[in-house]
Amino acid sequence: MIFEKYFMRLMKKIMKRQSYSGASTGRLYSSWASANYSADSEIRANLSTLRGRSRELERNNDYAKKFIRMVKTNVIGSKGIMLQSRVKDNNGSSDVPANNRIEEGFRRWAKKGNCDVTESYSFLDIQDIAMSSIARDGEVLIRLIKGFDNDFKFAVQLIEADHLDEKYNYVISNGNHIKMGIEFNTWGKAVAYHIFEKHPGDVPFGYSYGQRIRINADEILHLFIPERISQSRGIPWMHAAMTRLNMLGGYEEAELTAARVASAKGGFYTNRAGEEYTGDDTSSEGNPIQEVEPGTFETLPEGWDFKPWDPQHPTSQFEFFVKACLRGISSGLDVSYNYLANDLEGVNYSSIRAGVLDERDVWRKIQTWAINHFMQPIFENWLEMALLTQQVNLPLSKYDKFNAASWIARGWPWVDPKSDMIAAISAIKMGLNTASNIVGEQGRDLEEIYQMLAEEQKLREKWGVKTEWDLKMLETLLLEEKTEA
Repeated sequence: MIFEKYFMRLMKKIMKRQSYSGASTGRLYSSWASANYSADSEIRANLSTLRGRSRELERNNDYAKKFIRMVKTNVIGSKGIMLQSRVKDNNGSSDVPANNRIEEGFRRWAKKGNCDVTESYSFLDIQDIAMSSIARDGEVLIRLIKGFDNDFKFAVQLIEADHLDEKYNYVISNGNHIKMGIEFNTWGKAVAYHIFEKHPGDVPFGYSYGQRIRINADEILHLFIPERISQSRGIPWMHAAMTRLNMLGGYEEAELTAARVASAKGGFYTNRAGEEYTGDDTSSEGNPIQEVEPGTFETLPEGWDFKPWDPQHPTSQFEFFVKACLRGISSGLDVSYNYLANDLEGVNYSSIRAGVLDERDVWRKIQTWAINHFMQPIFENWLEMALLTQQVNLPLSKYDKFNAASWIARGWPWVDPKSDMIAAISAIKMGLNTASNIVGEQGRDLEEIYQMLAEEQKLREKWGVKTEWDLKMLETLLLEEKTEA
């Protein structure tokens, strides 16, 4: 018995030394939550509140609004994610006529009035709205409607996440189960979406949103970026920084108000005898008025004294405190502090380059996700209907051949154009990179550039314009300029 007690005490000491400090218990860790719920259990209890607060932040918080704009600007850009058809013949050469027909047909469909059921948006608008909804609300639904009343017999419908009720959960008799409005089979695959016909928030307009419609999953693109396995719904991207964003907004408002009051209030008149000070004049409400002019001093009546009021707002630590908060917020949003805060003070080339390149990798990852889960499925459904209706005059039987889309997402200009251009030229000459990759990083297409250069060459020959400009001359010029610098 004694040996057993000794052995147990020894094992406890060993386990204590070998345990993770993050799993420690005690007074210092009592407020640290450690419950292990599924992703959907945690989301279901908090989704509506998170979404509502995220929307409020976008409406009223400067930094939150800037973040949503950064997402749209960096993922979608001014031209959107653009289609580049890459159909090839059997010999491996580009099928130029087919590519031109597909791209021209998609451009026609993408115009306002053709691609969405309300006829209110262009496809660029749809990309913008979808990405801002995913960032702000955590998710968005896009319904793919074949047989719609337009030339292509195909359109999309944007549906806000509110139409998908996270409180709608039960098991169906066929073995399927509905979780937060989504119907899954026994393998966990989404087979249908149970969606409110009307937005639940339209109650003031007299709508009844109680009727749900069941839509097969192959008609719905449920766009969200999951963070955990088996996660069924998306959560707002600002969730980790949400509390600090709200607190910082309130703090800045309080400091601004205090500074305004401090600048408007000079001080107080006091009198030990308790006599009323009338000032130079009185207002219509009977309050004393004291006129103030630069460089003017007055003699107060006998017995009166003046006590200045100088609360010192904003405080001397205001700037440093806000910066510290914004750095934490930037980490939570996974963006650069300098761009979120519009603060480029004291930034040198090396630091800004390192920060920019790191942030651009984040945007490129989101662009890749958007292409795979958003752009490509829409294109494939559009292409099927475009071939079926012969709006694109190509045979439907060769759908697999024509389904060869490449997508060009927006790129970014070089931080230091001369240095980066020299590095790009060296990489091409050494066989370490290609012109296609370098041009693609800027969101451009090499084939289009070559076509434009060929057309310009024809124009030069037509008008007798002679230029002597090639890659070797460009490299020499850049090297000379760098040496002089």
